[in-house]
Amino acid sequence: MSLITMTGELSRVLSKRDVFVLALGAMIGWGWIVQTGYFIDQSGVTGAISAFVLGGFMVTVVSLIYGELASAMPFVGGEHVYSMRALGPAGSFACTWAIIFGYISVVAFEAVALPSALAYIVPGFNVFELWTVAGQPVYGTWVATGVIGSVVITYLNYRGVRPAAQFQAILALVITLSGLTLLLGALFNGTSPSSPPLAGAGIGGVFTIAIMTPFMFVGFDVIPQAAGEADVSPKLLGGLIGLSVACAAAFYIAVIWAAGQVATGTTLVESSLPAATAMEIAFDSVTIGRIMALAGLAGILTSWNGFVLGASRAIYAMADSHMLPEKLATIHDDHDTPSTAIVLVGGLAALAPLFGEQMLVWVVNAGGLGMVTAWLLVVVSFLVLRYRDPDFDRPFKLPAGYAVGALGLLLTVFFVGLYLPGSPSALAWPYEWAMVGGWCLLGVVLLAVAGGLPTRTEAKAHLSAQQLED
Repeated sequence: MSLITMTGELSRVLSKRDVFVLALGAMIGWGWIVQTGYFIDQSGVTGAISAFVLGGFMVTVVSLIYGELASAMPFVGGEHVYSMRALGPAGSFACTWAIIFGYISVVAFEAVALPSALAYIVPGFNVFELWTVAGQPVYGTWVATGVIGSVVITYLNYRGVRPAAQFQAILALVITLSGLTLLLGALFNGTSPSSPPLAGAGIGGVFTIAIMTPFMFVGFDVIPQAAGEADVSPKLLGGLIGLSVACAAAFYIAVIWAAGQVATGTTLVESSLPAATAMEIAFDSVTIGRIMALAGLAGILTSWNGFVLGASRAIYAMADSHMLPEKLATIHDDHDTPSTAIVLVGGLAALAPLFGEQMLVWVVNAGGLGMVTAWLLVVVSFLVLRYRDPDFDRPFKLPAGYAVGALGLLLTVFFVGLYLPGSPSALAWPYEWAMVGGWCLLGVVLLAVAGGLPTRTEAKAHLSAQQLED
């Protein structure tokens, strides 16, 4: 009996295409549209690509580790299940709460990015100034747009995982075609503007971008979160995780190179939508630039959709293990979705526009720490299970597993260090650290409301007998 079949309500309805586009669409969402100029301005084209190669390598290693774990334990909750088996309730709580922070940071990012995109497309969009945050005005139109978007995406996920996956497939195709169009424009019309290889920022500039890459790549782990709803063989499930990361890395690197061929970082960073500006310059057409902005809207919606799905499943799994209030484990009678968890995620996203455009930078950096911390604990879980349960059935089994695990451990520890005080790319005080501290405090409060950590014996009762066979 699995986490899914114990409730008898979550259904395996996702095809292999659904699973792949959920992850790819989540990874190549909106970030490349709005942050490409910042990447190039901070570290140059060479430095930005180097940062994404470094980040992509780390995420690829971690994704392969996820692939083995997901194939062995294809159950709702992903990280929650792996870390519970390996590290017990305390380790599982820390790991899952960290990845939920990362997911919700993406959802919050999209709730702010949507009005940012419309401000580029619609003249005079910014009206009804309400207040300022960190010196940036917050407009009533921004808040209204973000809240309405949150309601729509929340409702889509509330209604069922299958419609959400079909929605994701259409928009992921639009994003991919837009990126390829920009690449073609750079190939035929690029001028290779001269700029310092690392934009004069050196290795510090590379690390500044590198700490943003986990946020850009997060999304492959939506596959393990939704594994309990995937009608895919365990071995193929593991392979799809690595494939989605490879495709996303190639996409990001191609877009950075293409944008850098048609404009300098200084030009791009002054635009609210640098990728749209690059497209406009490449084809000498304002109309085509605005079409790219519309494609950016598709990117917002794919990430938003994917991470509402991922965050709600992780919250559901924690609540089902009595680590969060029991109400959050509610499954809708008609739609077979964790409805209360979905509403909670949507409600948190609706708060983000209240903090204005500056929230875009804060959530990228703070959320990235949550993601990498969770990945570190997943790697530790992988190594523990390889040692403690060598005969556990692993349909997608990595060769040289200990070596891959050790490499993943070194990479994730290194990336966690990039966020900490003393690093040239450390999180900013007070806003980014306040977000991290506030999330930790919220976790403690919800855990107390749920009655505290369950014992290992109690936690085992909510996992399958096969998973917990020692």
